[in-house]
Amino acid sequence: MYKFQSLKDHVYDYIADQILKGNLLPNEKINENKICQELNISRTPVREALIQLSSEGVLENVPRKGFVLRTLNPREAAEIYEVVGLLDGYAAVLACPKLSEKTLKDMEFYIDSMDLAISSCNYEMYYKQQEIFHQLYMVECGNSTLIDSLVKLKNKFMTKNYDVTQMEDVKAVLYETNNEHKEMIKLFREQKTAELEAYIREVHWDPSKSATEVTV
Repeated sequence: MYKFQSLKDHVYDYIADQILKGNLLPNEKINENKICQELNISRTPVREALIQLSSEGVLENVPRKGFVLRTLNPREAAEIYEVVGLLDGYAAVLACPKLSEKTLKDMEFYIDSMDLAISSCNYEMYYKQQEIFHQLYMVECGNSTLIDSLVKLKNKFMTKNYDVTQMEDVKAVLYETNNEHKEMIKLFREQKTAELEAYIREVHWDPSKSATEVTV
């Protein structure tokens, strides 16, 4: 069913896309007037989107400066990984018996697409493909509160710091992460829910990996 997108949602997606593309830098003030002009809309939906992003921890409302893109310190990042691992593992367990063959094949398609994106150093495309991969089973878990909580937590990692001077290091991390996606598919197909939950929590969202600043 088509979901109507409000102006606020449109602005939210626009800002999220600008962050992903690296057009908005950490601690840099968000230019509200520029957004209004580029989207040809009033200030109200822009403010509403900024307030939502601030409430989700993506932005910070700094006194006398305005909204800025915030960065997570290592402790915050590790804590979020730990919680996401718990929730994502639970979502996978709930979804596992509900996944159709078509959904599993779609997930495999996106895994192959991620390998292609990594090989061509198209990291923006990798991010979009992995997001869809996780969404495919998340939506099948049947718990809207769980899904909403996961989305908000993952949004805190919206900022990507892919350093082109360390290109091979980034590629190695992403290839390793995509191999984890392949293991997840194997466990989904085998209906090994206990192993799947543990793998997602302990390996895929291992808090020590938060230092790489690569969303998995």
